[in-house]
Amino acid sequence: MLLALIVSAGDALAVRVKDVARVQGARQNQLIGYGVVIGLAGTGDSNPNITLQTLANFLNRFGVTATITDIKANNAALVVVTADLPPFVRTGSRIDVNVASVIDAKSLSGGVLLQTPLISGDGQVYAVAQGALVVGGFFAGNTGAGAASVQKNHPTVAQITEGALIEREVPTELVSVQNTLDISLREPDFTTATRMAEALNHRFTETAIPVDAGTVRINVPTDFMGPSKHVQFISQLENVELDPDSTARIVINERTGTIVANARIRISNVAVAHGNLIISVVTSQQVSQPLPFSATGTTQVTQSTTTGIKEEQGGAAYIGVLGEMPTVDRVASALNALKATPRDMMTIFQALKQAGALQAELIVR
Repeated sequence: MLLALIVSAGDALAVRVKDVARVQGARQNQLIGYGVVIGLAGTGDSNPNITLQTLANFLNRFGVTATITDIKANNAALVVVTADLPPFVRTGSRIDVNVASVIDAKSLSGGVLLQTPLISGDGQVYAVAQGALVVGGFFAGNTGAGAASVQKNHPTVAQITEGALIEREVPTELVSVQNTLDISLREPDFTTATRMAEALNHRFTETAIPVDAGTVRINVPTDFMGPSKHVQFISQLENVELDPDSTARIVINERTGTIVANARIRISNVAVAHGNLIISVVTSQQVSQPLPFSATGTTQVTQSTTTGIKEEQGGAAYIGVLGEMPTVDRVASALNALKATPRDMMTIFQALKQAGALQAELIVR
């Protein structure tokens, strides 16, 4: 396995305000709903009472008297519908929705979502979803002992493009009555907030004040007073460029063996030795049978266990001195020279941090 340390070095590049921050008030809202998908070819829920009761209630709404004993749920499935309501959308606009099975449906392929209200955290209905599902996978076959089936991806999760119709708008207030607006950094940092205020003040004289590590407050200039000019001002504000700062950081994903480090990490003089100790335990079964034509004795099965210990030599199993590495390029080159696997590299990074030689934040996920 080859270790690839993906890094970037060199001078920081200027970025726009809109790339590292957002205007407070312009935010998304999460919507959720509970509904029914019908039209499934025998891949729906396996007749649980909650599904049957939901279908009975649906039919009763249209004047059809039905009980759970009159219904089978093979062609229907209970689902949860989720969506993100963007800011500034108006009544009549459409948004995409995600649909996921709740009970034990095998596939949602070919299904149609019945009209499902979508509510926000305040309990109000903001959109209504309905339509044919698009599933990025499939399921075919039977279930049960000895049954054969084939499945691709996750057929119990689907999408409906523009499947929800907006019924209620979310009021948005960007500029306060004091003619100020706040900019929120996506990654709070005192240095970045200060640099952003300086860049904005260079473009709009004495308008920005860093409130804290995550907020910059802006006084709207008199030239942009009035709702009709607020959009023009925010447009110009978003395109002001600055050099953001960042914390030295290494992120390790132990599940996938991924290591990502930014350009600010540093390693002090340190000696590193890393070896691999492999312990194997193998258990096998042996059969002991009685002698031929023996009147007594039975066949016995015994277990035999063999334990082996091996410590790998060569490769990373030596002690090496890593000189001071002030750039991420030198860090990557020196650590790759150890010829360690990503798993070994994770252990080395953790040991470097504990030894005080790694000047960076170490995040293990």
